[in-house]
Amino acid sequence: MTLKAVMTSPVCVAEISLGQEVSVSGRLDVNTVAVVRLGLQDIMDRGVGDLLLHLADAEVHDATGLGVIVGAHHRARRAGRRLVLVDVSPRLDRLLRASRLHRVLTRGSGEGVATVVPLTTELSLNAVVPLNAVVPLTA
Repeated sequence: MTLKAVMTSPVCVAEISLGQEVSVSGRLDVNTVAVVRLGLQDIMDRGVGDLLLHLADAEVHDATGLGVIVGAHHRARRAGRRLVLVDVSPRLDRLLRASRLHRVLTRGSGEGVATVVPLTTELSLNAVVPLNAVVPLTA
């Protein structure tokens, strides 16, 4: 699924992996956050486990853009999931640190992050699951 909003500032929400991985590109501002929010909610509702959010091409300049990321974080927690920010730009990293959101939001490299763990596998809380051991669940 790919959502594109072409207004004064274009934005694109592209699903990379069904319910597991999404990329946001373009400017997140007051004109585009509604489209981004709806896209993230739809993708989040279809998956389980970590939701990887690629933000390398996203332009977040103010509290409106940060707000949609924090909102997605809260929605993921309510759904028993975890939002993981990957490919964060240096500018966004500075914004996260200035707002102290870096203490709340999970960051990852995008590589080696386990997104789905089979329900038949018993793990301790400190277990590390390699990415090649991850098996997608089918309905």
